[in-house]
Amino acid sequence: MGILVYHQLEELPGESSVAIGCFDGVHRGHREVISRAVKAGAEGLLPTAYTFDGQHMGGAGGKGAPALTTPETKLRLLESMGIQRVCQPEFGQVRGMSPETFVAEVLDGLLHAKVVCCGYNFHFGRGGAAHAETLRELCAQRGIRVEIAPEVRVDGLSVSSTAIRALLAEGYVEKANHLLGRRFGFSFPVAHGRQLGREMGAPTINQPFPDGFVRPKFGVYASVVQIDGENYCGVTNIGVKPTVGSDCVLAETWMPDYAGNLYGRSVPVELVQFLRPEMKFSGIAELRQRILQDGRDACRIVQEKLSEEIR
Repeated sequence: MGILVYHQLEELPGESSVAIGCFDGVHRGHREVISRAVKAGAEGLLPTAYTFDGQHMGGAGGKGAPALTTPETKLRLLESMGIQRVCQPEFGQVRGMSPETFVAEVLDGLLHAKVVCCGYNFHFGRGGAAHAETLRELCAQRGIRVEIAPEVRVDGLSVSSTAIRALLAEGYVEKANHLLGRRFGFSFPVAHGRQLGREMGAPTINQPFPDGFVRPKFGVYASVVQIDGENYCGVTNIGVKPTVGSDCVLAETWMPDYAGNLYGRSVPVELVQFLRPEMKFSGIAELRQRILQDGRDACRIVQEKLSEEIR
């Protein structure tokens, strides 16, 4: 049947174990929260995520921090962890609620929560004035158990969406992947380009970045491209193509071992390692030579990484 998604505040059937948070990126810290709600499903509760649609404070189309995942990817990751339904209202529906009203009307009245799971730094209520311990106190008055996930640290870094964005902005994609607990990637529709890659013997897929999505450091990356259930090594240039020009931020990926028409499809591309900054070459001949070298370097790196994962 797949995951159920509710975009309006409405009463849901059954009793819930609720993971609550923004969950942008669904990183290792978020997974500590989500796994607690899923585990509570053994008590006969429906594992439910209460989150937002990505536009409430700076996701796609917003003015704040750029999104680490598209809404579709976020739902897929939540479902893969065992979440059965998602309550994903517009933020304006709860923005003005006091903490007491939110607990009484939303968590208790609409979601019928018996267990609520959140992170140690969770804030809620009008102006974000209430914190996780306030949630515990208010829920206890209604017989709702609250589990607060502790801080998660990886390689000495506190796991957060902010930290992951900062790492991606500097090209530290391997460190970002460690904090995410998976490879950072995107799955944008493939658009028509100028066919220059094909003319150079390195046909690429072009994926424009949507507004509001995080921009990794401009440059060339070794990548993994997933097509019809198969992994292909790729070399991905993210930026504005200084040699030939581009009117938008674009991911341009060449897969040396794949030939096929992917126009219009949303193709998952995952970044493995930063290879070099974006460069302006003297002309098409020099650009072609470097692309071919980047392809060889990328495939070697990707094959090594995939082999390590198998072991």
